[in-house]
Amino acid sequence: MIPRLLWETLACWATVAGAYTIPFPDPCEIIAGKLWVLPREARACMASFPLDPLIKANVIEVVNKTLAFHTSVNYQIQAPPPFEKDVHEDLHADLARISQQDYPSEFDFHLDIYRSFKRTNDGHCGVYNYCYDSLYVTYLPLSLVLLTAPDGSQNVHIAPEAFSVASNEFKEEIDFWQESLPGELKGGLEQLSGAKVLLINGEEPFIAVNNNAGITGAYQSFGTRQNSFFASYHVGPDGWQYSMGNFALQAHPLTDFVELTIQRVNNTSTDTFTIPYRSRLGSASKNFTDAASYRERNCVAKAKTNGVDLYDRFNIGAQAYHESPPSIAFFQQQPSVSPEDARKHPMNVIIDASPLTDINLPEHLQPALPALEQSYSVAQFYVLKDNRTGVLALGSFSAKSFDTFGESLLAGLQELKAAGAKNLIVDVTNNGGGYICIAHWLHRIIIGPKASTEPQAGLDTQMRAGRLARLIVKAIAAGGDPDEVLSYNPIQWTNATHHPLPPASDWLKPVDVIINRHKDSFSQRLGQECQPFIWDPPDHGLFAPENVLIVSNGRCASSCSLFSITMSKLEGVRTVVTGGSNDTPQEYCGTVGGQSTSFSTIDTELKTAQLKNHTLAPPDFLTNSVQGITWRLGFGINDPEAPEEWQGHPADINFPLTTETVNNPVKIWETIAHQEFKGAEFEFRVQNP
Repeated sequence: MIPRLLWETLACWATVAGAYTIPFPDPCEIIAGKLWVLPREARACMASFPLDPLIKANVIEVVNKTLAFHTSVNYQIQAPPPFEKDVHEDLHADLARISQQDYPSEFDFHLDIYRSFKRTNDGHCGVYNYCYDSLYVTYLPLSLVLLTAPDGSQNVHIAPEAFSVASNEFKEEIDFWQESLPGELKGGLEQLSGAKVLLINGEEPFIAVNNNAGITGAYQSFGTRQNSFFASYHVGPDGWQYSMGNFALQAHPLTDFVELTIQRVNNTSTDTFTIPYRSRLGSASKNFTDAASYRERNCVAKAKTNGVDLYDRFNIGAQAYHESPPSIAFFQQQPSVSPEDARKHPMNVIIDASPLTDINLPEHLQPALPALEQSYSVAQFYVLKDNRTGVLALGSFSAKSFDTFGESLLAGLQELKAAGAKNLIVDVTNNGGGYICIAHWLHRIIIGPKASTEPQAGLDTQMRAGRLARLIVKAIAAGGDPDEVLSYNPIQWTNATHHPLPPASDWLKPVDVIINRHKDSFSQRLGQECQPFIWDPPDHGLFAPENVLIVSNGRCASSCSLFSITMSKLEGVRTVVTGGSNDTPQEYCGTVGGQSTSFSTIDTELKTAQLKNHTLAPPDFLTNSVQGITWRLGFGINDPEAPEEWQGHPADINFPLTTETVNNPVKIWETIAHQEFKGAEFEFRVQNP
C-alpha cells in the first residue's frame, strides 16, 4: 500500500488541459470554503497549475483568429494624435512573443495575455478568464480621492467616507484591518478617513497613480486612467453605488500590503504604517474543496463559453443561448439585461476584469432629494432646490427592460419640464455604455428633430471585411439564415444614405485601406439602425443645448461616448469632468467604437453559417474564457473620414472636488449649476475650491 504522504505528493488529476501534479499540501484546499484569505494564499492556489501546452496553443489560436473581426487591431499598433503616446500595442506581435515564451504557471500565462490586451486602452477589447479574473477580489479599507484645497493645490487623500464604506461592506473583516494597524493607530481605522496621503510605498502618491494609469487600460485618455485610481459613485439598478477605485479594489491577488505615510485631519504630525490587502471570493466564483474541484468548477469551458449553431434544433446549447445571459455578461460594465433584449438590440459596452460594484454609496452621500416618479432603474430624475435645474443621473445605457427604459427616459424628462426645470444636468459618471439605440433616443428627445438627430442621431459605422466575415455574408445570401437572426444578415443594416440593404445580398464588399503600413479591409459605410424608434418622440426639443451639461469623471464609454460626443460636437452641449488632475488634459469620454461584441457571438455566427471547420475559424475555447472585441467603428464628426475613436474629446470644464463635494452627487450638481447656469441659486454658500 502506498503511504498517504507519498500518494498525496504524487497525486495527479486530469482535465481537458491534461494532467496536473498537485503540490502537497494542496494550496487550494488550504483556502477552500473561506470567504476571506490572504492574497498570497489565493495567489499560491492560482499559480499552482503548470501551463499545459494544449491550453497555451488553444488560447493563442482562438484569440489570434478572433482578432480578424476586431476593427482596431491595426489602428492600435500606433494610434494617431492625440493618443499617439497612449496606444501603441501590436496584439499579433505580442501573441507571437507569448507563444514562444515559457511560463511558470497557467496563471502567469494568462496575466501576460490579459496585460497585453489592456495596453490597447480599449475597453471593448480584452481576454478574461473566470479561472483567475476576480476569482478573488482584493481590497483595502482605505479608498483614495483627489481633493483640491482653497488655494488650488491638489492632494491625494484617504476618502472622507472610507471608514463608512469599509465598515458597512466588510463587516466580517473590518476587525482584521483594525488590529493590523500599529501602535496608537491600532483599532483607529476611522480616524484615518480624510487624511492627506504624503507617500505611497515611500514615493510621491502620483507615482502610484501614474503607474496604475499605465496598466489599468479601458480608456485612451491618460487623465481618465488616472481617475480610475480614485473612489467614485454611480447609479445602479437598485440604488446609488460606490466604486472603490483601483487602489482599494484589484481584480487579482498580486499585492500583499501597502505602506502609507499620512497626515491625519487636524493633526500636524505624520504617521507611517503598513496595512495588508485582503482577498474575498468573487460573486461569480464557484466554491471548491481542493485543486481539482477549483479547476472543474471555475476553469473549464462552460455551456456558454463558445457559440452554438442556432439552427441545430437538437442542441440544448442553442436553447440556452436564447434564454440565459452571454458568457461575457459578468465582465460587462452594465447591469443585468434581458437576454432577449440583448439579442434584439445592438449594444456597445465596455468590459473589465472587475465587475460593476454593488457596494452602497454611504447614506449621507446619497441624494436626499426625492427621485421623480418616472425614475427607473439606472435612470434617476431629480429637481434641484433652485427649482430651475433638473438632473438625470444615468448610470448605464442598459436596464432590465429595453422598452420600459426608453419610455422612462422620455417620461422623466417631461416630468422635469413640468416641474419647471429650464436647465438639465446629465450625470453619466462611471457609465460603461449599453444599448446603442438608447443613446440615439436620449439625444433625439433632448434636442428634438433636426438634421443632427434624424434620421441618424449617432455615428455612421463600418466593420472589418476579412475573408471569414465575407464568407459568413455569402452563406447568409445563399439562404443560410432563414429566420434572419444573424448579425451579418443584411436586413440588420442600412447604407450610407440610411436605406436598408437588399435582403439576401452579398453586401460585405471589401474597401481596402492601409493602416500603419498594414493592409486591411473594411465594409461599406453603414448608416443608422435605430429609427423609426419604437417610442413616439416629441416634435420639439425638451431642453436647449446651451442649458444642458454632461457631467462625469471621464469614465463614460461606448454608448455613453456615442451620446456625449454627438451632444458635444453636433449640438454644442458643454461637458464637465469632475476630480481630474489640473496638470493633465481631461477627456469627457473614451472607448467610442460603434458596436462591441464577443468571441462567443462571432463563434455563433460561424457555426450557424456552417463555417466552423474553415481553416481561418477559431476553435472552441477549452478554458472558461471570454474575448471582447470592437466589431464596428464609428466615423468621426470633426473628421468624418476617420474613426471617432482616435479623435479628441477635451472636456470644457475640469471641476475640482473638495472635502464638501467629493462623492456627494447633489453637492456636485448644485455647485456646477450655481457656477454654470444663470439664475441657479442655492441656500448654501459655495466655497471657492
